[in-house]
Amino acid sequence: MKYQILEHKADLKIRAFGKDKKELFLNMLLGMVESQKPEIKNKKEVRRKIKIKSLDLPVLLVDFLSEVLYLSQVNREAYSNVKFAKFSDRELEAEIFGQKVERFGEDIKAVTYHNSEVKQNEDGSWQATILFDI
Repeated sequence: MKYQILEHKADLKIRAFGKDKKELFLNMLLGMVESQKPEIKNKKEVRRKIKIKSLDLPVLLVDFLSEVLYLSQVNREAYSNVKFAKFSDRELEAEIFGQKVERFGEDIKAVTYHNSEVKQNEDGSWQATILFDI
């Protein structure tokens, strides 16, 4: 399982999983994008470069998702893959890949820091929980 939608009264709450931190970030990205229900305009691939520095790993995840959300809204694109050129607990450089969209079926207003959590499980895998303002 890559991610699951958790019950929440008013907002969108996603828990994502990964064998490592990079896969965790990708799976949370997929949960966010698929929750937007994008209507793909064409299959032509688009690419965007991003660079982020943050205080720690949970903040980095929120900042990463916020940047991707911003780019998706400004460019009307849905990003479903990421390749990391640099990745640490406090910064990343990556290229995100996606497609142009006609429209989004659901609107995510923001990625919140409220109760955000990133942790490593006993088996070495990772999981994170993020709340999105819808």
